[in-house]
Amino acid sequence: MAVIKATSEHLKILGRLMRAEAEGEGKLGMLMVGNTGVNRVKSNCLDFKGIRTIPQMVFQRPGGFEATTKGYFYQRAREKDIRLARRVVHGERQHPATNSLWFFDPGRRGCPPTWYNQRHVGRYKAHCFYVPSRRDCPRVY
Repeated sequence: MAVIKATSEHLKILGRLMRAEAEGEGKLGMLMVGNTGVNRVKSNCLDFKGIRTIPQMVFQRPGGFEATTKGYFYQRAREKDIRLARRVVHGERQHPATNSLWFFDPGRRGCPPTWYNQRHVGRYKAHCFYVPSRRDCPRVY
């Protein structure tokens, strides 16, 4: 059963986002990007108050995803991207993105212990993942 509502078009948009942000990190990296996106739709907290759909989350300004503003988002979602998107919409979670609302690539530097006052919970390949507190965002947990 889905943890957020998603039409077939929404799954394509989420698949495109996952591909654009993490294709080079394989299926697991793409699933983690998807987890973060689903968490943003579920959370209704902090920077994501009022975000209720996948398109709102993907194209949020400010606070959206770099891929949608820097040209990486142009590729269509392949069937395998849509299948991965469906998995995260149906609740599959991968650590360290399980409760994450943010991730970023620090380049050659290590992951800072906090990012915009959010706690670092792990790294997968190029991306550092950050979670809000339970008090601030209980719906993510």
